[in-house]
Amino acid sequence: MGALFFNDDTMREIYEGEGKFQFLFQLPQMICSSVVSGAFGAILHLLALSEDGIIKFKQNKDTNNINKSKISLINSLNIKVILFFIISTIFLFMFWYYLSMSCAIYMNTQIHLIKDTLISFGISLLYPFGIYLLPGIFRIPALSDKRKGSKKNEERKYLYNFSKFLQFL
Repeated sequence: MGALFFNDDTMREIYEGEGKFQFLFQLPQMICSSVVSGAFGAILHLLALSEDGIIKFKQNKDTNNINKSKISLINSLNIKVILFFIISTIFLFMFWYYLSMSCAIYMNTQIHLIKDTLISFGISLLYPFGIYLLPGIFRIPALSDKRKGSKKNEERKYLYNFSKFLQFL
């Protein structure tokens, strides 16, 4: 994904910097590539993960339509798996083609691209800690406060709802 953010400005900056890697100039591009990669990953996860349908099927109490539900679940799982493999294969070939053409044309920027990719990968490994810790920071005090009183309960309720909102984001 990082190669998509290499443009004329990046090439000019590499040329003017005499080939030196400028971390501060590349940082916004690295963050953007991590976010876009996360968005693509989320879309593919929607297609790949199927536990919601299985849980709904398990909780179905209507025994009359269980065969219909089973067939519907199997069909939807088959469609999701097929779409997942088709879309991921298309993305894989598109990225492979773009990256190979980019590296063939701009041979002197390959080291910059590798550094950019590794740092973007590191950022994508680190930002989930912040995303998942932030709701917990608000939820722990909301759930562990043992003080009595209606005002304290309202504060705990607001903290808990705010943590749910952060988790939703």
